[in-house]
Amino acid sequence: MVGDDLITVLGNKYNTDILTATGEAKSAQDLSDQLDVPIATCYRRINELEEADLLELHDRPLSDEHRRVKVYRRKVDGVEVDFRDGLTVEVEERSAVKNRLDDVWRDLSSRE
Repeated sequence: MVGDDLITVLGNKYNTDILTATGEAKSAQDLSDQLDVPIATCYRRINELEEADLLELHDRPLSDEHRRVKVYRRKVDGVEVDFRDGLTVEVEERSAVKNRLDDVWRDLSSRE
């Protein structure tokens, strides 16, 4: 994604809050409840962040009601914006180690 487009996405209301909250995988309903965001808006923002390659579908665990629930996790650990010599935007991806630890934790949690 081009720097200008990324800034537009990050500037939209709730997007940075959603990215901050999804350091750990969360469902849209969890995000809506935690951030006090209307659920329809939450889904729109999740789609926008997925299209910008900042958020990903992490898993689809079974809920207590035995339905599949999508849980999302951010794909980045940081975004750096610099305006000194024109616009530059650098995205720091989540490390492979963090991704692997999340996967191991998810596997262990599903066994309970």
